[in-house]
Amino acid sequence: MKKGEIVSLEIEDYAFEGKGIAKIEQGEGKKFVVFVHGAYPGDKVEARIVKKKKSFAEAKTINIIRASDKRTQAKCKYFGVCGGCKQQDLKYEWQLNYKARQVKDAFERIAGITEFEMQEILPSENIFRYRNKMEFSFADKRWLTKEELESQEEITDRNFALGLHIPRIFDKVVDIDECFLQPEVNDNILNLTRDFFKSRSVSIYSTKTHTGFLRNLVIRNSAHTNDLMVNIVTSAEDDELMGKYAETLVKEIPAITTIVNNINTKKAQVAVGDYEKTLYGNGYIYDFIGDNKYRVSANSFFQTNTLQAEKLYATALEFAGLAGDEFVYDLYSGAGTITLFFANYAEALFGFESVQSAVDDAKENAVMNSKTNAEFFTADLNKSFLPVVEKLSLPLPDVLIADPPRSGMNPKTVKDILKLAPEKIVYISCNPATQARDVKLLVENDDYELIKIRPVDMFPHTFHIENVALLKKKGKTV
Repeated sequence: MKKGEIVSLEIEDYAFEGKGIAKIEQGEGKKFVVFVHGAYPGDKVEARIVKKKKSFAEAKTINIIRASDKRTQAKCKYFGVCGGCKQQDLKYEWQLNYKARQVKDAFERIAGITEFEMQEILPSENIFRYRNKMEFSFADKRWLTKEELESQEEITDRNFALGLHIPRIFDKVVDIDECFLQPEVNDNILNLTRDFFKSRSVSIYSTKTHTGFLRNLVIRNSAHTNDLMVNIVTSAEDDELMGKYAETLVKEIPAITTIVNNINTKKAQVAVGDYEKTLYGNGYIYDFIGDNKYRVSANSFFQTNTLQAEKLYATALEFAGLAGDEFVYDLYSGAGTITLFFANYAEALFGFESVQSAVDDAKENAVMNSKTNAEFFTADLNKSFLPVVEKLSLPLPDVLIADPPRSGMNPKTVKDILKLAPEKIVYISCNPATQARDVKLLVENDDYELIKIRPVDMFPHTFHIENVALLKKKGKTV
């Protein structure tokens, strides 16, 4: 077997990130493993070898000889090209099955823990149109389709795109006109935005030259109110152009309730500005999780699947097992969604967050929901946050909640948690691998033990999965 060779393979199993597993007999009971992109168990495929190592190979499906009964027809015409949905052609029940296996495997393989309760995965109520936030990128290089490349016709609009990135390619974007993960009104906003700026030949920011104006379009929807935010991210201010853009949007799509312009002068290609200007409305949207109403600004973290977030938080609350007299810390508290969800069940709650606008939202949310037992503080969770605790003489936590970004917790934060020594830790994560890594650090000195976990599917058709884990101090009963 050599790189570039085309081979026929029977897919027996499934690995994370969309890789089917084929095993080839080598004699003496040994099997050579081939990870096949774009293949599912039950498939028989022709695949091209793209990487060859001593103990394994990777291949890419080029033809399906026999389709697995686990497959279904993908709904989106961009499926397989853009970097969004990766499993839209896999039946949803099998998506859940493999996600649950992924979580269990992460804890057994990375954390080295096998003795814990694995609860059934919670499916998403909606598997399409479920996202309340979509982030699109402008690019001065449009991804050309195979048909376009093979065509003899001149391509005249290859230098303007608004859509989603090709996986692992950061300077080209698929120019899309619809996405089934977002509400339908967003498709109209996406297309109107493209037409507005393209017709005016507005420049697009280049990651190579670091020049150009347009960077990102971010749309946020409310699931329980009529709020709808458009956030246009640019590299500089242009009040006249932005004023005309806002006027056009509101006229054509009156459902929009606020428009924000984030100005990002940094080289980093992130959809977060150094500062922002409100072009229309109040600069916020409002939404509910449970009985609580939340104010969400352009750069605040808010769970992307609002309806499923309630199931996630209810699971975390059940794991915490609060009696009503506990002090609770919430790390990476964002706009205070988890903190306030827990507020009726604890004595006092303290949220810690590094993004100031999110802390401001959290404070406003506490007042708006009359939660007088919740306080929020700005703290750099990439450094030690204990100085904030000590400076304010905060009571030590009985229960600590952590919901970090995909990269997981900084080792310094883990050390801080061990020093605080809460009786229980409820760890929520969108990345089971980094979660298992952090849990290993929490249990390795015999301070804590993992009691149970429960996956919650917030992101159908993707590889991503949320997971809730409960740890308790050794010697303590739950």
